[in-house]
This record gives sequence, C-alpha cells and structure tokens, in this order.
Amino acid sequence: MSEINLPPESQRRLLDLSRRTLEEFVRGASRCADLIDDTHLRATLYGAFVSLHANGELRGCIGCCTPDSPLFATVIEMTEAAASRDYRMERVRAAELDAIRIDISVLSPLERAENPLALEAGKHGLYVSCGGRRGVLLPQVAMAHGWNMQTFLEQTCRKAGLKKNAWKDPETLISSFTALVIEEER
Repeated sequence: MSEINLPPESQRRLLDLSRRTLEEFVRGASRCADLIDDTHLRATLYGAFVSLHANGELRGCIGCCTPDSPLFATVIEMTEAAASRDYRMERVRAAELDAIRIDISVLSPLERAENPLALEAGKHGLYVSCGGRRGVLLPQVAMAHGWNMQTFLEQTCRKAGLKKNAWKDPETLISSFTALVIEEER
C-alpha cells in the first residue's frame, strides 16, 4: 500500500483551505480563486474525505476515493458537499461555524483486497461495491467502534446497502486504502 506523502506545512495549508472554503460557502460569499503552488496539494494521487463535527456530533462527511482533480480541489469540493449534501444531516448554518471542527482524511489510492480478512481494522479503510451499490468506511470508524476486520467488512457492506456477508461473494469488489487524518484544533 502506497504511503501518503504530505508534509506538515502542506497539511496545515489544506486545513486552512478547507476552513476558508467552509466559511465562504456557508455564508454565501463568492470564493476567491486560490493560487495553489504547493506541489503536494496539486497531486492527483489521493482521494479525500472531509468530516465536519460540532459539539462532539457529526455534522457532515463526504468524500471521494477515486479523484480526478488535484487534492486541493477535491478538498474544496468535499468541504462544500459535507456542509450541504450529506443526506443524513441538515445544511450547516452560519451560526454553527464557530462550533464546527474539520477533519480531512487524505486517502491512498484504492487497492483490490484479495484476502480482506488479512487487512488490519483501524489501519485500512474499505471500499465495497457490488451490483451498482457501494459503501466506504474510513479506518478511524473501525477504531472508534472497536471492530475487528470481519465486523468492519460486514458494516461496510451494510453501508453499501448489501447483505452483511456480501463481502464473501466473488461478485463483490473489496478495495482498501490507508488514510492520513488531519484534525483541526478547536
């Protein structure tokens, strides 16, 4: 599995970009075009999930595992989506902005998992797809719930709208990834 090479300064820039995007988007301000000259943020290798939290509760989480844009553009798009298009949540309101904490999970490229039980829950995230359905769970989800690998596979299948044991079906594609989690201090 490939390593995610993102120096601390680039991580800080990415978090700052996400924060600015969130505030401008929620307030309806026109977004200033950013000149991103950081080669790490211009890389197209990595997917990204943006998670928004307020008062210990999830307020939105959306991501992309198969990017076709530079990392910075993916994070901008996912920040806006997490604030407005997570079907489980209402849109983030301007009054909430001070309470919102941002986490960005930068994802390594997907790799097909031939033996999914050999993966490590908490280290690897999962992407499961079958028959047009798909589900993704980040590595930190398994850690937060104390799941072993089999439970993590079952829960990812359920998220995809599949039967919990669909991961055993040869028609089900299971891919894994690692994530570098960048957490905002608030």
